[in-house]
Amino acid sequence: MKDGANREDQVEYDTEWYRTIVEEVNDLATVADPDGTITYVSPAVTRILGYEPDELIGHQGYEFVHPDDRGRNAEAMEAVLSNDSEAETVEVRFRDAEGSWRWIEATIRNRLDDDVVDGVLLSSRDITERKSFEAETRKLAEEYEALLNNVEDAIFLINVEGEGESVRFEFERLSPSYERQTGITTEEVRGQTPRDVFGEADGAALAANYHRCVNAGEPISYQEELRVDDGARFWQTKLAPVVSDDEITRLVGVTRNVTGRVERERQLRQQNERLDEFASVISHDLRNPLNVAEARATLLAEQVESEHLDPLLESLDRIEAIVEDTLTLARQGNTIDEKRTVSLTDLVGKCWATVDTRDATIEIVDEMTFQGDPERLRHVFENLFRNAIEHGGPDVTVRVGRHAEQGIYVEDDGPGIPVDERDDVFAPGHSSASGGTGFGLTIVKRILEAHGWGVTVSDGIEGGARFEFETTE
Repeated sequence: MKDGANREDQVEYDTEWYRTIVEEVNDLATVADPDGTITYVSPAVTRILGYEPDELIGHQGYEFVHPDDRGRNAEAMEAVLSNDSEAETVEVRFRDAEGSWRWIEATIRNRLDDDVVDGVLLSSRDITERKSFEAETRKLAEEYEALLNNVEDAIFLINVEGEGESVRFEFERLSPSYERQTGITTEEVRGQTPRDVFGEADGAALAANYHRCVNAGEPISYQEELRVDDGARFWQTKLAPVVSDDEITRLVGVTRNVTGRVERERQLRQQNERLDEFASVISHDLRNPLNVAEARATLLAEQVESEHLDPLLESLDRIEAIVEDTLTLARQGNTIDEKRTVSLTDLVGKCWATVDTRDATIEIVDEMTFQGDPERLRHVFENLFRNAIEHGGPDVTVRVGRHAEQGIYVEDDGPGIPVDERDDVFAPGHSSASGGTGFGLTIVKRILEAHGWGVTVSDGIEGGARFEFETTE
């Protein structure tokens, strides 16, 4: 009898001990019959799901489980009840007191015929935030995969191991575009250093840029030379660090094959150098004897009278004009390296003041600013103003204003340019004015192209010629 009393006391003690633990821990404890009827719910249910325990006791738990998750929940219960598993953990959506679905992770154990707990014991916890984070992570991973697999630019991922001078860079992954453009695959380079993949010289140059990015702690851009084949040698690369726990653990690189552009720029530089040489020859070797001829012709005109002198002097003046225009074409048509903010009103005013405008009128319709080289653009406006006066007469009206968003127009009220001649007016040597060199509008087009602008001809508001130019970039 005494032993029985001691056993009852021990059971009561154990029961109180378990109850204290269950009621104080953060996890939700639930006891259910084999058919799923809830017989006990710990007080944590109020904090986690908003129910009072009595609101759930007597109900079957599956009533509160999302329909899509009930099958998974039933399989876990069956596995435990059939003793196929000591414990099963299942994740299901459970309806809370406000009708919203909360993700619950429940560990199920069979405690039937237990001295303390008689039934199926479920230890549950709210994992809604974790599931939300996992869903967001999966979405980001899917977007990352889509970007990596479809972007045209080549992408590469570099693992950063170690710190300081002992840091080691290892290739982790290459995008399909990178593999297509280089013939190098992820399987070939994963875990390899730049020197392992590209050799000592090229690998050291790559690693130097990776070190530079790590030391800067921010994205860097640069052009690098890495010969993969004849069609892939020069690359424009942007490198960005990935920071985790205040440490750079990875580098993400986006690179573009710019071999064609670099070769075109090299050819352009060579052409510009030849143009400069040509301009130098004209400036020194041609202009010097031309000056002598002009001086001698002027002296000769003072000493004798001849019907041939005026045509001679006019021809020499024309040669001088052609030399000036040729020099302008050679030197002003080069690509613009630096642009400044230019006021259209200020630029037009300066150009109008340097042209023999006679009785012509200038109207500045719009005030605007844009980016350009004001010294070279003076040739554009001066030549257009001269062109308007030459063709429209001494009392022509010229208007300048905004075209589209960032374009500019120059128009006059003169006779205009016939439609069938508009494609030819920018050709070198084309001129419809007596004594013109034919280079004025060619200079206009070349300087505008050097700015990245295109130029077209149309009818003005009052029937004259209208020149429109705007960026093509």
